[in-house]
Amino acid sequence: MAEDVELRPATEADPPWVGELAHDESVAATLSTTAADGLGEALAARELWIAETAGERVGAVRVTTVNRRSRIASVETLIVHPAARGARLGVAILKAVARDAFARGMHRLEGEVYGFNEPALRTFDAAGFIREGARRRAYDRHGAWQDCIRFGMLADD
Repeated sequence: MAEDVELRPATEADPPWVGELAHDESVAATLSTTAADGLGEALAARELWIAETAGERVGAVRVTTVNRRSRIASVETLIVHPAARGARLGVAILKAVARDAFARGMHRLEGEVYGFNEPALRTFDAAGFIREGARRRAYDRHGAWQDCIRFGMLADD
């Protein structure tokens, strides 16, 4: 169940699993082309989190601090394992990320989603993020320029 999702910091054993997941055909088409790059750096920086249900890995999320002074964090990558889709785990993961970020004193949490990625757009909406605008034709992806949709959530939302 989605409400039973637990987030834990990634360990040395997790980046290969996350990398394999990011290269899965059904996942890779919706991620940044560089999503699997720098997993070792993300691990060292404590930016990589693993989502589990009943002790089994079901997804991963990378959360970075983009501005310490203004206390802004960003969801850089959110991946739900294809076998675990349909249980609203993405929503549960984003809500857990928000709780953690705001508990650590962050003021703002933000994210960016390709305009063609309808499931991710619905996930951010359902998790309580606000659509703040679009970056038109921001990324060259799938042989064409793609829009991205900007999302934000404030600690007092």
